[in-house]
Amino acid sequence: MSTFRYVAHDLEGGKQAGTIDASTLVSARYALVSRQLTVDSLKERKSFKEFELTRKKIKLQDIANLSRQLSAFLRAGIPIIDAIETIAEESDKQMKTMLGELASSLRAGEPFSEAIAALHENFPSYYPGIVRSAELSGRLDVVLEQLASYIDRDLATRGKIKSALMYPVILLIMTVIVVIVLVGFVLPKFKNFFKGFGAKLPLTTRMMLKAGDLFTNYWWVLALGVALIVVFGVPYAKSKRGRFARDRLTLRLPVIKEVVRASVVERFCRILSAMVQAGVPIADAMNAAIDSTDNQVFVQQLIPASERMLRGEGLARPLGETGLFPPMVVQMMRVGEETGTLDQQLQISADYYENQLGTKLERLTALFEPVMIVVMGVVVGFVAVALVSAMYGIYNQSAIK
Repeated sequence: MSTFRYVAHDLEGGKQAGTIDASTLVSARYALVSRQLTVDSLKERKSFKEFELTRKKIKLQDIANLSRQLSAFLRAGIPIIDAIETIAEESDKQMKTMLGELASSLRAGEPFSEAIAALHENFPSYYPGIVRSAELSGRLDVVLEQLASYIDRDLATRGKIKSALMYPVILLIMTVIVVIVLVGFVLPKFKNFFKGFGAKLPLTTRMMLKAGDLFTNYWWVLALGVALIVVFGVPYAKSKRGRFARDRLTLRLPVIKEVVRASVVERFCRILSAMVQAGVPIADAMNAAIDSTDNQVFVQQLIPASERMLRGEGLARPLGETGLFPPMVVQMMRVGEETGTLDQQLQISADYYENQLGTKLERLTALFEPVMIVVMGVVVGFVAVALVSAMYGIYNQSAIK
């Protein structure tokens, strides 16, 4: 039994707040509704031992596994509530809690799609809409298997991106470490060595030593700068305005913009294809596909395009005029609208850009590696030239004396 804190209002509009004991969140909401209360907010009140700094979200791979398991149970003729309870027995605590809430909602008479929508933070945005259409068509077992396959492909694409960027990121970190070690530890030792000779040092050496002084004497300024970036920069980067600025920048950078565009177009086409194929209304399908892009530049352009589509202008023309989709994709959409094969044309486009994404990632990695090596070489080379020229100057001045 858990305790939930709620804020609600009654039929007369009076506000009420308090706590209620229930086994699940759904049960607590049902109990409040039975009191003729409209729930404004409902959250579990945890003890100090149960408090978590960050709420854990169920992994997308676990959702794919759940979809595939439910599909197998339904094909075997097992009722969905029994299937959920059976899966919950062998799940971890977090998954078991979510499955318990799903089962409670189903026992209360809610459709499976509505039960999922109530737990939307654990499922992709397109998931409830596809499941809702599958329930109407009686193809829930087939659609759940398709959802599992799509999530697997999405995770595989994300894995390719992470793997391709891993080596460049390691090179970048190593470059930063080399600079810190040279400026913070190596240069101060040479400063005392040069002072002992009292010789006039070359410009490159003086510049290098000055940089070392700034690092060693004013390191707290750098630390303060990093702290300010974390305190103010991270919240800004997570805000809608900050994400828009980030996404706009990535869509303008050479080479990187091609990778980002291919990734977003592939995901948009694949999700829209899956939802159209499942019979989801085009308005709901567009909303879910827009949310899935996770790119604010695309979102801001696609929302007006979606509104134009609902006014009867079709899909290909509004999307083409955004300038975000390649002409090939727009042409495929136009063919799909004219021939009634929109889902197939979108699937073909998604497959094409999935292959393109792999090629563009390889190109990005191939370009990034030599750039980072050149940067490291310039830094190390500058230090080496500064030190050698200083020693050579000291030797010449000593020889003259």
